[in-house]
Amino acid sequence: MGTTIVLCAIALIVIIYALSGLKIIPQAETRVIERLGKYHKTLPSGINIIWPIIDKPRRVHSRFVREDYNGQKRVYNVSTERIDLREQVYDFPEQNVITKDNVTTRINALLYFQIVDPVKSVYEIDNLPYAIEKLTQTTLRNVIGELELDETLTSRDTINSKLRAVLDEASNKWGVKVNRVELQDITPPDSVRDAMEQQMQAERQRRAQILKAEGEKQSAILSSEGEKMSQINRAEAQKQTQILQAQGVAEAKVLQAKAEAEAIRNIAEAVKDTNSNPATYMLAVKYVDTLKEMASGKDSKTVYIPYEASSMLGSLGSIKELFKQ
Repeated sequence: MGTTIVLCAIALIVIIYALSGLKIIPQAETRVIERLGKYHKTLPSGINIIWPIIDKPRRVHSRFVREDYNGQKRVYNVSTERIDLREQVYDFPEQNVITKDNVTTRINALLYFQIVDPVKSVYEIDNLPYAIEKLTQTTLRNVIGELELDETLTSRDTINSKLRAVLDEASNKWGVKVNRVELQDITPPDSVRDAMEQQMQAERQRRAQILKAEGEKQSAILSSEGEKMSQINRAEAQKQTQILQAQGVAEAKVLQAKAEAEAIRNIAEAVKDTNSNPATYMLAVKYVDTLKEMASGKDSKTVYIPYEASSMLGSLGSIKELFKQ
């Protein structure tokens, strides 16, 4: 009975010992194993077997961010055996930096990095999260110190590229690859923000006045061009009207002359067998028409006839007698 109990105890110890040496590593994680205090191997994902007591995972520093009951983010630093090989994000708290033009600005940065060599991340640096945080802060101060405030606010891509290049080069010794650095917030002092807002409002008012002046200028130009075209069109219309009137008068005169010529020809044909002159006849007719106009006035009581008109009317009377015969 005693032998059975001893054997059972030995078997239990062996099982516990074997189970303690069985390590299951999740995907995208690893462990650094030390044998008797010296680096032995790095465990891959899956099932791994180590010697208990002799082999021991090396504990490393890690950090994570959690929200508390008030909704505020808190950073927790812990010691763990697991080494995460996925890309990680460090959200650093705001820090004060001084620009080239001596303006104190608060900046919040995000760092995206990935552990590519677990052995270096364990043995080349004591506290990797703390080292990355301080390196990012000092590098950010150096980069911002070379830029003025306006450049800092408008050159985020340039700042991100410089930060990533410097951090990637410095952290390469630690087995870390810095993929991206992003500036979340750039908060200048309240006095500077008020001045910037006033400057922005003044700039917008200036642009509005310029646009208004340009609009009035274009409106005046278009109005003058419209008035010019209107005057040109009116002058062209008057010109065409005068031309048409002149053409009408000329055509009327031509027709009238043709009619008079035809009348003269008819009169000449009528008096060609007599000794009367057709021109004398026409003059006599003109005299008669003129006398009609002279006598048509309501205030005309006396009409004076030139002496030469008697002979002209006499010849007209002779012609009339000839037409009667």
